[in-house]
Amino acid sequence: MNDLFGGNQGKGSDYSAKDIEVLEGLEPVRRRPGMYIGGTDETALHHLAAELLDNAMDEAVAGHASFIEVTLEPDNWLTVRDNGRGIPVDPHPKFKNLSALEVILTTLHSGGKFGGKVYATSGGLHGVGSSVVNALSAVMQVEVARDRVLWKQSYARGKPTTKLVNAGPVHNRRGTSVRFKPDPTVFGGVGFSPARLYRLCRSKAYLFRGVQIRWACDPSLLRGAKDDTPAEAVLHFPGGLRDSLEAEISETPRVLPEFWSAQADLPGDTGRAEWAAAWLEEGEGFIHSYCNTIATTQGGTHEAGFRAALLKGLRAWGEQRGNRRTAQVVAEDLLGPIAAKLSVFLREPQFQGQTKEKLTSTEAARLVETALRDRFDHWLAGNPTQADNLLAFVIERAEERLRRREVKDTARKSATRRLRLPGKLTDCTRENAAETEIFLVEGDSAGGSAKQARNRETQAVLPLRGKILNVASASADKLRQNQELKDLIEALGCGVGDRFDRAKLRYGRIIIMTDADVDGAHIASLLMTFFYRELPELVRNGHVYLAQPPLYRLTQGAKSVYAMDDADREAKTRREFKAGAKVEVSRFKGLGEMPPSQLKETTMDPAKRTLLKVVAPPDERAATQQLVESLMGRRPELRFQFIQERARTVEEVDV
Repeated sequence: MNDLFGGNQGKGSDYSAKDIEVLEGLEPVRRRPGMYIGGTDETALHHLAAELLDNAMDEAVAGHASFIEVTLEPDNWLTVRDNGRGIPVDPHPKFKNLSALEVILTTLHSGGKFGGKVYATSGGLHGVGSSVVNALSAVMQVEVARDRVLWKQSYARGKPTTKLVNAGPVHNRRGTSVRFKPDPTVFGGVGFSPARLYRLCRSKAYLFRGVQIRWACDPSLLRGAKDDTPAEAVLHFPGGLRDSLEAEISETPRVLPEFWSAQADLPGDTGRAEWAAAWLEEGEGFIHSYCNTIATTQGGTHEAGFRAALLKGLRAWGEQRGNRRTAQVVAEDLLGPIAAKLSVFLREPQFQGQTKEKLTSTEAARLVETALRDRFDHWLAGNPTQADNLLAFVIERAEERLRRREVKDTARKSATRRLRLPGKLTDCTRENAAETEIFLVEGDSAGGSAKQARNRETQAVLPLRGKILNVASASADKLRQNQELKDLIEALGCGVGDRFDRAKLRYGRIIIMTDADVDGAHIASLLMTFFYRELPELVRNGHVYLAQPPLYRLTQGAKSVYAMDDADREAKTRREFKAGAKVEVSRFKGLGEMPPSQLKETTMDPAKRTLLKVVAPPDERAATQQLVESLMGRRPELRFQFIQERARTVEEVDV
């Protein structure tokens, strides 16, 4: 019976020294490319381009190159050229019959990045990048402009096909140019993607603001492309990671208007860091990290330091402000909605594998946390209002996380989860719908103020992005597809149309709270039209209200009075202040401009506010229907007629 240790003497039993292979030169790369570039698929192919671009970026970061050219040609030819110092071409002291260029391109673990004398920080650490590209290329053509002399040499599948040739003097040029074509016997029919290469170049340009990357692609390769990859572009971003983050989330509502972005040296002259961060009101957050311009897609110790600095910093701010609820905040609450980019430059970093997708340097966590924590503390202290807004937002997320864990009411919990996860609804805690109310506010700025001014037990806040759809003139398909209205219907819980059930309404009062200007009035009109057309039972039963925020604040010394409009301002100036007294008049640009304490006092506190109930009297049903159709319907001539008939009564036009 044969077993693991039995005497099976079948095929392959003659195992001796002659069966031991010794792979020399670049043969290991060609035999097992997956060990060096992760495989032979499209991602691995583009890793070749990244290796050469990283070498050029190392020259730029070291201060020796100001531009990099990346050119994609037909038949899968790619060229990467920089204006750095150029790879040395003199004979190598250890291999006297070979130039340093040939040693670098034909020998694994060779290069100038081991001792730290030539490059303080670099992405190339293992000395295999250029040689791996050479080994996996059908053809590689190298040009080096150094000391006003141009040198050339060609290779095929890792072996030189020509000697190093002196091509003569050259002026106004220096640096290294590598033109190569990946070996189809390794990669099959896989070709370079213009869009993917362009994104790679763009991300590198963001990572080092001192470099200019010149992208060029043959137009024939872009025909039929679904994206907007340009044939030529000069990529240079003086704002660095801030520019990159702003471009990526420009359309996404943010908790704070400002980005947190800066640069800092790491302690002990061990490197430096750059970062940019913002908190999103909706959507999933992300952290994109880099080390020595290499994307660490799986994160690592530098990300751990970044996370620790932010969490400890915000907790310290909450304790300083005397907010006891800060203790319940965990990393998920603060970092879940964050959109951030982090780039560090370290001396001799340690990565996981040749593809360098994860930073494993143990000291990186401490260095990054130390450098960023102090600057995050200063950023919070520099704008206390903004810091308090961020703290309130994070605490709300923490409370909601705990509430989702504990609450048994599945109807309320499911509706809250669906809406709150994208950052829209900030719900109240009381279960009795008759005792609660929801404020519909315009935009994230007003939403932020309202969230701080509200009574968390009985008042919910739902920010709406801009002017909602006009349901009186929109098609049924547009109505069904409109995300803002779907969020609103879901938050109310009562359904719409055939599925309407007033018993399931989650709030006793629905309060439309918009700015006290023309735009605010327009948004309020659109919302009232929506309720009148789609949820008329809520109007009929007195659930819909209009908030009355003030437009002016009148101040004299310690006395402040609020006015609703121009007429109210004039009347209160005469009535509340002495004749001839100097009264300071402030006009609110919007609800987002009002401090939460003032918004609560004037507009949200049930004991002090004024609400207007939206009604549709049954005995004026036809007139109401005609008015809505004229002002909000699909026929503009009816609106024009309405304006003409009333033009003589207009005293002022607010535009």
